[in-house]
Amino acid sequence: MSEEILINVTPPETRVAVIENGILQEVVIERSRERGLVGNIYKGEVCRVLPGMQAAFVDIGLPKAAFLHLSDLCARDLEKKGSENIEHYLHEGQHIIVQVVKDPLGSKGARLTMEISIPSRFQVYMPYGNNTGVSQRIECDAERSRLRACLESFREQHQCGGFIARTAAECVEESILTADMQFLLKLWESISAQISAAKAKQFIHKDLPLSVRTLRDLYKESIERIRVDSRETYQRLIEFAQVFVPAIVPIIEHYTGECPIFDIYNVEDEIKRALERKVKLKSGGHLVFDQTEAMTTVDINTGGYVGGRNLEETIFKTNLEAAQTIARQLRLRNLGGIIIIDFIDMKSEEHKKQVLRALERNLERDRAKTKISEVSALGLVEMTRKRTRESLEHVLCEACSACGGRGVLKTPETMCLEIFREIIREVRQYKVQTLLVLASNNVVEMLLDEEADMLAELETFLGVQIKFRAETQYNQEQYDVVLL
Repeated sequence: MSEEILINVTPPETRVAVIENGILQEVVIERSRERGLVGNIYKGEVCRVLPGMQAAFVDIGLPKAAFLHLSDLCARDLEKKGSENIEHYLHEGQHIIVQVVKDPLGSKGARLTMEISIPSRFQVYMPYGNNTGVSQRIECDAERSRLRACLESFREQHQCGGFIARTAAECVEESILTADMQFLLKLWESISAQISAAKAKQFIHKDLPLSVRTLRDLYKESIERIRVDSRETYQRLIEFAQVFVPAIVPIIEHYTGECPIFDIYNVEDEIKRALERKVKLKSGGHLVFDQTEAMTTVDINTGGYVGGRNLEETIFKTNLEAAQTIARQLRLRNLGGIIIIDFIDMKSEEHKKQVLRALERNLERDRAKTKISEVSALGLVEMTRKRTRESLEHVLCEACSACGGRGVLKTPETMCLEIFREIIREVRQYKVQTLLVLASNNVVEMLLDEEADMLAELETFLGVQIKFRAETQYNQEQYDVVLL
């Protein structure tokens, strides 16, 4: 499989695109005004403890208080006290060191943890931890044992916290792993000094910018090329790679072509399509994505695909294609939380199993953790995908000012009837003789055309004169009734 990473850098934002076989699979956007908070460390102040939820709200200097659950306290502290009551650990006004694990999403504040973790290319250091671990993606038992022995030996020698070997650590020499862990210890010493001097609600440590995090988190051996269109960022990536990942220096390129870097694989067009509800399938069927605050639903339809031999075969092929497309779209749109997939009903149990296996297989390349249920009696598949940042839609879009995010508008006929009711209300309350109605062009046209007879009856019944004026800036649901 051919894989490539494109990095587009401008002063307002940095965008990273992951390309597999010439097709966009993932896009990450970080804007300078709205940089993600995940990984940032703060000295927070507990502003409210909620025993009923076994959680606390912590002020870390953001507009909204952040959320800290009992399960996100230090495992070492929980083991010492052995209590499941958060009041035994926290109280209002207490100063605590916390790290953001989930950005603020919608109306919710950031999610925090007191189990601090500092990632590098090959390991994650947990200064308050007391054990070692190995990424589950490393399947070889011999390699897992080798990595665990290396981590434990270093821990015993330096009497430090815990370490977790990342997927990138597989088959890496012990000397390189040791150097990586020593770097993490030095970084933590620097952070500890800042913690000692910090005041409450103060920012302490920020994670690397997106362009550098790309080398740390997204690079894997199958990546053939990393292209960046900013010379300054290119130099920074080379410097970082020379220190931490020397092997990838040759594949980092400074892109100087006249064509914008994201136009190489039609990335801009793919991003636009990822914001649409409807996704077409090659067979002629289509998917419909609906993202709500509670969950995301995906509906599969055969559309224009009529198949070949029989209906069951048509449905099976459509569902198989949908499973592949859904896995890509979840990753591309960065949809997280609860996801309900409404596959077309299949009678064959074997077909259901194959569709589910196809979905699982296509989700294996996703960096986000996923969990999938069996196909239900209604043909639904319930799954979850770990969410740590806003979806692509929430990053690039805002709620429609006309419909308030509902996605629909009241019809002109509905608005005509609402205006009639408002006119009756105004006349009975103020005893006026003349009214002026301001509304959108569509509504005014219907009032003066299709609803003209009803309007005449209303004027006669109320004994008033009603005038109309179309306002080009009004949307279909806006109107005003002015007393003259």
